[in-house]
Amino acid sequence: MSDGGAADRSTVVRAVFFGSGGFAVPILDALAAVPGVSVMAVVSAPDRPVGRKAIVTPTPVAARARALGLPLQQPIRVRRPEAVAALAALAPDVAVLADYGQLIPRPLLDLPAQGFLNLHPSALPRWRGAAPIPATLLAGDAESAVTLMVVTEEMDAGPIVAVEPLEVRIDDTAESLEGRASTAAARLLARALPEWLAGRLAARPQPTEGATVTRPLRREDGKLDPERPAVELERRVRAYQPWPGSYLEVRGIRLIVWKSHVAPVEPGDAAGRLVATPDGGLALTAVGGRLALDEVQIAGGRRMSAAELLRGRPNLVGFAPARVRPSGRV
Repeated sequence: MSDGGAADRSTVVRAVFFGSGGFAVPILDALAAVPGVSVMAVVSAPDRPVGRKAIVTPTPVAARARALGLPLQQPIRVRRPEAVAALAALAPDVAVLADYGQLIPRPLLDLPAQGFLNLHPSALPRWRGAAPIPATLLAGDAESAVTLMVVTEEMDAGPIVAVEPLEVRIDDTAESLEGRASTAAARLLARALPEWLAGRLAARPQPTEGATVTRPLRREDGKLDPERPAVELERRVRAYQPWPGSYLEVRGIRLIVWKSHVAPVEPGDAAGRLVATPDGGLALTAVGGRLALDEVQIAGGRRMSAAELLRGRPNLVGFAPARVRPSGRV
C-alpha cells in the first residue's frame, strides 16, 4: 500500500525503499503490497543521460516509483546532510534496500527502529560485493540464493534474516539469473517482512568462513583470452551479459560473442586460433577444448550466426585474436 488509507495510522509501518537497478523493481512492488506497510519514500539514483543521444533516463526503480505514485527522492549522494535530514523527517520504522548503488551512512542505518534490510542475490557469505551474479556463473556454481539481511557498515556482512534458494541453470546468463533472483527476492520479502516486523523472525550472525568478495565489473573484463580454459571462456560469455559483454579482437575488428558452447579439442589444435568447424561455423581454440561461437556480432553491426559471419569474412579462419594483457588490477 502506498499510504495508510483508512487504517489506524498507529498500526501502519512506515517504510523507505532504496533501489536503482532492474533487480529491485519487483522487490519494490512486493514492499508496496505488504499489508500494513506504507511506503513513505523511494530513494533512487538521479536521472542520467543514456545512449549516444544522451537522453535523460530514470533508473528502473525511479520509473516504477513514479508509475506507482510513490514519493521519490533522488539525492546525488545519500550521505549528504540534506539527504539524511530529508529521510529522517519521514520517521521510517523500517528501510529496505536492493541494488541501490551507494553505501548507506551510519545515521541512516540507525534511523529505522525496526531495522534496515537488504536483499542480496547470493548465498551469503559467498559472493559479497558488487557483482555476485556474474561471480556465481564464473565459478560454475550449481546453486545460489537470495539473502535477506540486516545492513551494516561492512559491505554485505550483516546478520542474515532469511534465505530463498535459487537454482543456477547450465544455460543461465547474468541477465536470466538476475531475473529469477529478482522474482525470488520479491517472494522472500513478501514472506519474511511481516514475520520480521511482528518479531517472529530473528537475525543470525553471518559466518565469516567461506566469505568471498566481488569487485565491480570493468569493460576490459569482457575480452576473451584464448590462453584460458574453454570451459572458463564459455562461462564468461554467459556471466558478462548484458555488460560488459564478451569479445575478441580480430583483424582490427571487435567480434562480440553472444552465445557459445564448449567443443572437444581436434587434432592439431593450438590454443589461440580461430578455426572452421565441420558444420561451417567458427570456433576459438583454447586450453582443454574449443569455444564454438554460436552467435556473434561485429561491433556496430547485427547479431548473426558464426556460419553467416564466416561466409562474409572467410579470412578470419586461422587468425589469432589479440591476447589479453595483464593489467595488474584485481
